[in-house]
Amino acid sequence: MKIVSFWRDQKIRLGLLLNNEILEPALAESLLDPGERVFFSDAISFIRGGEFSRKTALRLVALRPVHALHRLDRVTLAAPILPSTILCAGSNYREHNDEKIGSPTSGKEPEFFVKTSDSVIGPDEAIQYDEKLTRKLDCETELGIVIGTPGRHISKERALEHVFGYTVVNDVTARDRQVRRSGDFTWYELGRGKAFDTSAPIGPCITTADEIPDPQVLGIHTRVNGELRQSSNTRSMIWSCADLIHFFSTNFTLKPGMVIITGTPAGTAWSADKELGGRWQPREGLVAAARYFLPGDIVECEIERIGILRNPVR
Repeated sequence: MKIVSFWRDQKIRLGLLLNNEILEPALAESLLDPGERVFFSDAISFIRGGEFSRKTALRLVALRPVHALHRLDRVTLAAPILPSTILCAGSNYREHNDEKIGSPTSGKEPEFFVKTSDSVIGPDEAIQYDEKLTRKLDCETELGIVIGTPGRHISKERALEHVFGYTVVNDVTARDRQVRRSGDFTWYELGRGKAFDTSAPIGPCITTADEIPDPQVLGIHTRVNGELRQSSNTRSMIWSCADLIHFFSTNFTLKPGMVIITGTPAGTAWSADKELGGRWQPREGLVAAARYFLPGDIVECEIERIGILRNPVR
């Protein structure tokens, strides 16, 4: 099942993506009991409904009420979820670590930083290019884990039981705010470099966990103005999705609707920036970045079984 959010009558609505159509449960009220309707107000309400809301959604999909359907090409998608917290893991692909100068902990433990809902935009919304913040704007395609059931100190063995589904997140980064160097020493400022307006595009949908039983076998790609910049597979993660759920649950009680992003593979614009320690390593089929992102660029972040998240830079 694929969950989306979209605009109708100047409000964001929850929808179920059915190929080229969206089923809006709120328009199928006559088919729902009053106790079922509450789960379809937004994505987080649906996630909190657990198995009950999922079974209700499947019943609506089977009925496919015509009056509740919208053509996909006639609606504007929003971010499929507005998470209260985005827990972020950096330096989680060895190939990405190899193409950049590292901090003392790179590849030895997950980098831990946070983004909030204020950073989130949806498909086709513009990533802001703000020269007062950065002149080295970069993008990173990452798998996002959407938490479904709460837990603290979750074991790795039980971690995937807490997953509602998966989405695509673009970890937009201000490299000249992130990377700091003094002599031979490099450190990262992951606050100003990572969390700012439009720094977390999410979408186009959430694919539920039953459709992705193994999140470590997904192709992951980035295209910039049609050029293939990143191409890898989630099997190349240093720490798996289960590892990261365990890791973050040590600090936080993970709650329904929280999102964990899992790092990016090689091919970022940073890799071509020698000033900040970039070390581009040619890979078959990939085009090296000639520069950082500028207004007019189009970035497409794609993950197998989820879809393509497309955003312009303005």
